[in-house]
Amino acid sequence: MKNRNSFLLVCLVFAFVQLNAQYYPEKWEWEERTPASLGFDEALLDSAVSFALNNEYSGQKDLRLAILEGFSREPGHALQGPTKERGGPAGMIIKDGYIVAQWGDLQRVDMTFSVTKSYLSTMAGLAIEDQLIQSVKDPVKNYVWDGTFDGEHNSKITWEHLLHQTSDWSGALFGLYDWADRPDRKGSYDEWRYRELHEPGTYYKYNDVRVNVLAYSLLQVWRRPLPQILKERIMDPIGASTTWRWYGYDNTWVNIDGIEMQSVSGGGHHGGGVFINTLDHARLGLLFARKGQWAGQQLIAKSWTDMIQTPTPANTSYGYMWWLNQGERAWEDVPGHLYYAAGFGGNFIVVDEQNDLVIVTRWLQPSEIGEMVRRVYQSRK
Repeated sequence: MKNRNSFLLVCLVFAFVQLNAQYYPEKWEWEERTPASLGFDEALLDSAVSFALNNEYSGQKDLRLAILEGFSREPGHALQGPTKERGGPAGMIIKDGYIVAQWGDLQRVDMTFSVTKSYLSTMAGLAIEDQLIQSVKDPVKNYVWDGTFDGEHNSKITWEHLLHQTSDWSGALFGLYDWADRPDRKGSYDEWRYRELHEPGTYYKYNDVRVNVLAYSLLQVWRRPLPQILKERIMDPIGASTTWRWYGYDNTWVNIDGIEMQSVSGGGHHGGGVFINTLDHARLGLLFARKGQWAGQQLIAKSWTDMIQTPTPANTSYGYMWWLNQGERAWEDVPGHLYYAAGFGGNFIVVDEQNDLVIVTRWLQPSEIGEMVRRVYQSRK
């Protein structure tokens, strides 16, 4: 009798563990569940998907033209890295790890522009975890001493300033000047070049040259190409495909320890950045929704997934290269705890840790992302 009771207890414990175990998709498979089984009104969820399909990004499908048109007012702007003609709208909605909705060509590899910044941020988090960088509060000049951070102003810049986009780093990297990236519309050429610098940490400015300074600085710390680190530490363990790529520009090759390596870009402002399919984006989103854990492995420190959601005082809508649903950019009638990666042309990875929910959209008209996400939440019973 005693043995029988022990056996029953073991069975109950096993069943409880299985019932409460989180689902993670295998490398080549991803299970689907009906919307109703995971707490959605199917008709309302279909409405959110239809909205995404009916509000395609209005820019050119030839992304060479879209980029050149989008940044035409910048002095000397030109393509310096690869581009690719885009596909149509695509996306996925993931609840508790399962697919509850999908649309478009999920396996098509497309540019993802500034969603790349969130991948780059992850490389910084891993460098902290591996103690290649002691603290985000450290001046970057302590690690990169080749002149990139020389001078009274640049020497004050910390890793956190670069991650927050509050460094106001001044200079040129790979022939691109910081002041030529998204200059003030009211200024003149000389006013842009000789502007007054802001104390690092006090002024937010979205600037791809400075993001590329972060990528270059992380390359100096890792002493290996960042795409290799991303593949080994993140993308392979989460079962991503082999089709994604991360590019820099034609002239961003540097010599590290006698080996030529490409310093990658943090977006597609001049071409380059991460080229990836929707399924792989969704896997990354699920990793963050699970606070950096994947099938029992802590791939990213939970402390880092918390840190990226800490807003910069200079812009409460921005964390460590992830957007936060707070401050002036907050979406109406959508939970404030969401955070998301965003890129040119309507590329988004939306993460909801509290509800174990991930939304990925490709080529959605950027102004409509708040409405699309709101419709998803309205569909929850």
